Amino acid sequence: MPGVSRRQPNTGKPLADSKEFTWTCPLPALTSDRILLAHGGGGKLMEQLLESVFYPAFSNPALNNRHDGAVMEVNGSRLAFTTDSYVVRPLEFPGGSIGDLAVYGTVNDLAMCGARPLFLSAGFILEEGLPVETLRRVVESMRAAAALAGVPLVTGDTKVVDKGKGDGIFINSAGVGIVETDLAIAPRSVQPGDAVIVSGDLGAHGVAVLSVREGLEFDAPVLSDAAPLWAPVKALLDAGIAVHCLRDLTRGGLASALNEIASARGVAVRIDESRVPVAEPVRGACEMLGLDPLYVACEGRFAAFVPDSEADAAVETLRRFDVCRLAERAGFVAENPAGTVLLRSRIGGNRVLDMLSGEQLPRIC
Repeated sequence: MPGVSRRQPNTGKPLADSKEFTWTCPLPALTSDRILLAHGGGGKLMEQLLESVFYPAFSNPALNNRHDGAVMEVNGSRLAFTTDSYVVRPLEFPGGSIGDLAVYGTVNDLAMCGARPLFLSAGFILEEGLPVETLRRVVESMRAAAALAGVPLVTGDTKVVDKGKGDGIFINSAGVGIVETDLAIAPRSVQPGDAVIVSGDLGAHGVAVLSVREGLEFDAPVLSDAAPLWAPVKALLDAGIAVHCLRDLTRGGLASALNEIASARGVAVRIDESRVPVAEPVRGACEMLGLDPLYVACEGRFAAFVPDSEADAAVETLRRFDVCRLAERAGFVAENPAGTVLLRSRIGGNRVLDMLSGEQLPRIC
């Protein structure tokens, strides 16, 4: 594949010289009495875990909206609250680090609720033996990311585990934001006929992480797309766009995000592959490795569901921002077949985009 080569991490030798490399694509059983890596991959096993364990235990109106965060009314104000954990390996990668992800992932979950981020917290689980300089770089990246997102980190916690019991650093972050729109931005608001807008090119984050982990080299560098998304979301709201739903494209990528919304709302989502932007280096890496970029995680991209009549204005608004300069109207919402995502391929055929059965790329967020 032109533009992509494989070399051993740290040595620079061609991958063919290595006898230690193995590439596996496990397809786990869809039922298990033990936790598997695929339970955290944003696919079918994660969905089953939520449905069988977490939703029954914690069911309440805020949680049952099944959105990127909970929106609750407190003393006449609508507050959004979200939390997430980050276990990426390696800790640093082209275009970012685990620290960036912890900040951007949290503020973006708030933005997907239509909320302006107000405050963040961070909990650090550090592995014994971690170089302090590595921690210092991660913390600095968090400081810079929080400053760019315009939100302070106001509280936190630190724990240390025995050597071998972690991957250097795990981070849990939580955020509080305020919803200043009267719109109910959630899966339940999606309507048949809505346009589906993709905010930018897909898969750069997952490929950037993979490039370090597996020793991939590219003619043109692939950097993580990690970025804060509140500014373009705010612009949509300020422009008077009647946003029905927003979803950032993290674990499981665009395909999984659309499946979650189609299932939660009981509608069909139809996507045109030729309208979904994917950069050529990312496409080439995915083709070589047998990955589908529609399932590869992003950390600075989202899908927006808006009325068909407002789709062109929404795309024009998003393209004013560098992080959304490749925004495209990629599809629409239909009534049937309910709970499915259908892709019209570049050659004109149609196929179902189902949830992942296994783990495509472990620990990329």
